[in-house]
Amino acid sequence: MSELVARTGRHQQRYEEGYRLIAGCIPFKYRDMEQDGGDTSKKIVEVLMINSTSGPGLLFPKGGWENDETVKEAAVREAIEEAGVRGDLVHFLGYYLFKSKTLQDEYSPEGLCRAAMFALFVKEELDCWPEQNRRKRSWLTIPEAVECCRHQWMREALEEGFLKWHEGGMVSTINNDED
Repeated sequence: MSELVARTGRHQQRYEEGYRLIAGCIPFKYRDMEQDGGDTSKKIVEVLMINSTSGPGLLFPKGGWENDETVKEAAVREAIEEAGVRGDLVHFLGYYLFKSKTLQDEYSPEGLCRAAMFALFVKEELDCWPEQNRRKRSWLTIPEAVECCRHQWMREALEEGFLKWHEGGMVSTINNDED
């Protein structure tokens, strides 16, 4: 197997109207939960979060969308690099605006970011991934994830994007319009 390597640097980053463009995802899977002493089983959804390298709290995988990839390719790449998971993007959750306190540059002097977020159905958890020495992954229920989420905009993506979609019947809306 070839060694996976995380992309670094900002020379290929996309910017639009003073915003650094970000791609990310909320990785999820289903876990069986026994009920009534093991007689029946119910599936519950769990989301995957990773630790922040710059402080307390947990995050969803996300990072800069680069010039040589589509936004969907960037979201899938970030899931592999930061969380060590592969899967299928099954729903576009929306765009979320935030201000980075640490990543200001000449193209976005105020640190403004616009994140395109997706739901990613996890099919594989990798044993080795590019940021495994810096990141710890945690599978959480939705209420646990809301409680542990470091950033308000990610909490909104979870509650107003992912949860509404999931509870509304999970109709897929992935198409080429989000490229």
